[in-house]
Amino acid sequence: MVVLNRIYTKTGDKGETALGDGTRVAKDSLRVEAYGTVDETNATVGLARLHAPEGEMAERLAAIQNDLFDLGADLCRPICENEAEAGHPPLRISSAQVERLEGEIDGMNGSLEPLRSFILPGGTPFAAHLHLCRTVCRRAERLVVALAAAESVTPEAVKYLNRLSDWFFVAARIANENGARDVLWVPGAGR
Repeated sequence: MVVLNRIYTKTGDKGETALGDGTRVAKDSLRVEAYGTVDETNATVGLARLHAPEGEMAERLAAIQNDLFDLGADLCRPICENEAEAGHPPLRISSAQVERLEGEIDGMNGSLEPLRSFILPGGTPFAAHLHLCRTVCRRAERLVVALAAAESVTPEAVKYLNRLSDWFFVAARIANENGARDVLWVPGAGR
């Protein structure tokens, strides 16, 4: 259980922060950038939820927000050799979380007509917010991929973000009245 009885500690006043294992790193380190952008993705999901209709979609977004907190916890704790033997094993994103997204994507996509053009972010307010979630999620994915090239990262972390951006894309089409209000790209329309 987390207990936060004091919000500011002053320990970051010199541009450093503590990772989940206690290691101090610069606040602009790649690891902090990665999990910070996961947190930013979570904040955009919170905005999207303001436009979500009550029911299944709102519940799915709430589950995604929880997953993103799990992912942040995963990323803020570097992988060590004997994690299983630790008194408190770190929370890691799981393949079950990735598979859940895949199932939801397949279910949502099954009711949509195939795309005949790229679509522009927009349509309904809910869809526009989901597209914002998608683009911030893609940035988080790029940062986690860069982190994985430099340090060990749970492979499911990259997979989760990759599937999640696809989830947001398909969910935005659903939010656009099952694609009826998608805004199609017209190549060269502004010439």
